[in-house]
Amino acid sequence: MNVGEYLVERLIQWNVRRIYGYPGDGINGIMGAVARAEERLRFIQVRHEEMAAFMAAAHAKFTGEVGVCLATSGPGAIHLLNGLYDAKLDHQPVVAIVGQAARAAMGGDYQQEVDLAALFKDVAHEYVQTAMVPAQIRTLVDHAIRIALSQRTVTCIIVPHDLQDEPYEPPAREHGTVHTGVGYTSPIVMPARADLERAAEILNRAERVAMLVGAGALHATDEVIRTAEILGAGVAKALLGKAVVPDDLPFVTGSIGLLGTKPSWDLMNGCDTLFMIGSSFPYSEFLPEEGKAKGVQIDLDARMLSLRYPMDVNLVGDSRETLRALIPLLEPKSDRSWRETIEKSVARWWEVVEGRAMNEADPINPQRVFWELSPRLPERCILTSD
Repeated sequence: MNVGEYLVERLIQWNVRRIYGYPGDGINGIMGAVARAEERLRFIQVRHEEMAAFMAAAHAKFTGEVGVCLATSGPGAIHLLNGLYDAKLDHQPVVAIVGQAARAAMGGDYQQEVDLAALFKDVAHEYVQTAMVPAQIRTLVDHAIRIALSQRTVTCIIVPHDLQDEPYEPPAREHGTVHTGVGYTSPIVMPARADLERAAEILNRAERVAMLVGAGALHATDEVIRTAEILGAGVAKALLGKAVVPDDLPFVTGSIGLLGTKPSWDLMNGCDTLFMIGSSFPYSEFLPEEGKAKGVQIDLDARMLSLRYPMDVNLVGDSRETLRALIPLLEPKSDRSWRETIEKSVARWWEVVEGRAMNEADPINPQRVFWELSPRLPERCILTSD
């Protein structure tokens, strides 16, 4: 195999089955290898490289797998940036593979030569490397995918044009070489028992709990609902957490923020305790006024803790496993007046939404479209929009 073929083969060994990209001279060697592997690896050709990166990010969001995008050198690589920033800021694993001028031409102001390592240094700050010899390819692919998955971020591999057609050779068993393998399994991260007890103490003392859930809680639907039931809490949703809990639950206040609902606004302004789960919701003005509410937060990434609101207890852990450990420590609220207030607010809001949907418009009120469409959609349907 040549280097391009081995790169494609290694991606397949990592269970990559789709690549989103646009052809170009700088990746001819890789494109040829992709074509020869078409029965095992599907190439999704886009109209513009930016869409390849957005598609790779969407692939990661909808599947939980690593998304892979491919672009040629120079302008093609530059076009990826917007979609890659979407993946980075939404904490999605995406690997960008880009071409580069031939190695002998690098540093010589060659056609379409761009300092790609510097260009991708921010968006792929966890890992961006240029392949210089065939023996490097295995390590670069393994490292880029494993880092993207473990850190939930963007990584980048730069492959010079001439290297792609060179015969592949594995790293020699000698000093100065790196020998890597395939495979990654996400660990279960849990807070310490003492921290769970501190969180439970705050939540048990609270009279008016507001929960805010985000993308980090997408796999914890049952646990979020159970926690809300025990605490008599209302649940607001950041945009990326829209699918965490159904909107037809009477205590779910819906979206929060610039595109949020009045019940979510009332929930945050009336609560005495904020319980934030798997969210980096950015607009602090929609959260309780600082000092007016106690705070408990769960997040897998410690860098996101106490970032939007000063929390009293910060729990580093997987949201589902952390909630499962926390639930036995929680005491059911006997006073349900807060929950009743939330449910009345939500019921009134649905009446407002229906009234707005029924307003006349020419040619049609877009809210009416979704009001009528929602109950007709099949189970587990995903709607996505530009």
